[in-house]
Amino acid sequence: MTGLRPGPPAPSLLSTLGRALGGGLVMGAALGAGTELGPVVADTLGAGGFVARLIPAVLVSAVAVPLIALALRRRGRSLKDVGFGGAGANLRSLLIGAGVVAGAAALVLGSGTAAGLLRWSRPDLGTLAGYVVANGVVALLLEALPEETTLRGYVWTSLRVRFGGLAAALGTTAVFLVVPGFSTVVGAATSHLVGREAGPVGLAPGGQDPFGYLFLLTVFGLMLVTARTAVRRAPLCVAIGAHLAFLTVNRVVYEGDRRGAGWHAEVSSPDVELLVPVYLLLAMAGFALWRRRERRGGAGPIGRTSSTPTERHRSAT
Repeated sequence: MTGLRPGPPAPSLLSTLGRALGGGLVMGAALGAGTELGPVVADTLGAGGFVARLIPAVLVSAVAVPLIALALRRRGRSLKDVGFGGAGANLRSLLIGAGVVAGAAALVLGSGTAAGLLRWSRPDLGTLAGYVVANGVVALLLEALPEETTLRGYVWTSLRVRFGGLAAALGTTAVFLVVPGFSTVVGAATSHLVGREAGPVGLAPGGQDPFGYLFLLTVFGLMLVTARTAVRRAPLCVAIGAHLAFLTVNRVVYEGDRRGAGWHAEVSSPDVELLVPVYLLLAMAGFALWRRRERRGGAGPIGRTSSTPTERHRSAT
């Protein structure tokens, strides 16, 4: 009827789910192996300080990102097909993601401060600036870049080809919840192989409360999917920027004294940490509004830089 040749069939349900789970397993394996092998490499090289922190981060990205690129190449695609763009578009999107999360955090934590829930130390601006830069580099390579490439990039795109946006968002978040637990399994196995003492294995890393950790991870994951769908050009970099801002804010505010960040807050009670999901929800609303603004600015789906032949055929018909 349209004069077009039929497009290739949509991937099967099992193929789609396999790719989605595979993306999560790649991230979990890279995280578990990289964080355990990193200290071994650092000790071998005699590295310390920032370099010792950087080595595991480099290993995680060096495993996760090329494996995803290889999987995409086998399907005739590239990293641009999961949400990256040109240098300028990547930077703009990263700044949008970081700005929305930082703004939401400032509003919520500022309100908490006005209500007497947080009391701040005197900032050491030089130390704070150095910490933000160093932590940003490590967090980018250890968490933000590989997690977003594998999860909100490869997993979300794989699910979005077959399912609607809501199902893809929920599926991606479900895979996200599997990653920490699987990484502890891989980390323990890697530790045994290199003769190190293995850490605890569980749903949450470091012996954290599983319920609280998975609840926060769910809200965080849904916020990142919303960020990933906020713009047309380089949408994945919005999620990377949002991820980096979240890690920076939380580590300065709640862990700044232990991490030597040069600034931190003292909380009136442990319940004050509930402000974190509150500002994540506010950031989610901000990204949803940004998405609506982008939609009004032009036609076409938001959050996808390109489509598969199947999707283009469906759009044409």
